[in-house]
Amino acid sequence: MFQVAALYRFTPFADPAALCGTLLEVCRAHGVTGSLLLAPEGINGTIAGPPAGMAHALAAIRALPGCADLEPNWSEAPSAPFGKMKVRLKREIVTMGVDGVDPRAGAGRYVAPEDWNAVIADPDTVTIDTRNGYEVAIGSFAGALDPGTEAFGDFPGWWDGNAERFAGKRIAMFCTGGIRCEKATTYLRSEGVEDVVHLEGGILNYLETVPEAESLWRGDCFVFDSRVGVTHGLAVGDHVLCHACRRPITPGDRDHPDYEAGVSCHLCIGTYSDADRARYRERMRQMRLAEDRGARHLGADGT
Repeated sequence: MFQVAALYRFTPFADPAALCGTLLEVCRAHGVTGSLLLAPEGINGTIAGPPAGMAHALAAIRALPGCADLEPNWSEAPSAPFGKMKVRLKREIVTMGVDGVDPRAGAGRYVAPEDWNAVIADPDTVTIDTRNGYEVAIGSFAGALDPGTEAFGDFPGWWDGNAERFAGKRIAMFCTGGIRCEKATTYLRSEGVEDVVHLEGGILNYLETVPEAESLWRGDCFVFDSRVGVTHGLAVGDHVLCHACRRPITPGDRDHPDYEAGVSCHLCIGTYSDADRARYRERMRQMRLAEDRGARHLGADGT
């Protein structure tokens, strides 16, 4: 069994580029795979590996400035959910594209998972899912509003065009692990919204903490690795990923005439050219050859 850690921390790094090499070296040396993003505003990512390897990786991350008490969202995977390890330098660890949005100074109030149901059941509260449309499509909280965004950078524009609808309401926001809400709630407060809260630890923390019998969550929670989705208790869900468009599809979707493993699904059949699909078929052939050899093709999970 592999441990999976989803983590982030907003903390100033004077020279984030200087930190990348050490993190990559430690993770690779101890069998840890996944992706970490570093920027002047902090660190974000998901990594996976054996328990001993993860202990080394987390020790290296906690040694970074401002990260000593960092606690990830933990889950498990029956097999390695990532093919390789990447450490990347970015302008933002979660891209909103609005200057001056600093969650350390202005994020909304946290709501613990055990208190979340009462908050979103309040008729004077508007509950907003800050994730992208393809994530929302496989699961969300009952009654939550879907902005229909394709990228997190679309959220400020959506809010600016809809803010008047929510005047005088409490705004409750949620996302996968909490990071997008840190920025989204900060942005709303900068726009004059006084009563804005967000789910502490995100959906992952809620699914781990709140019993299914009491849960207001419906469906799976999309995760950015080969598990595709998790559900209550962080059990692996039944969605798979279309390797062409990278969107989650149900087992039933694989019976659709437009589905070809690794090549197309009903959501993207008209999107790609014949040349694209030929490349995807070759990728699938290489993946099957690697599987026959007992190896893992590095393109298998899109990492």
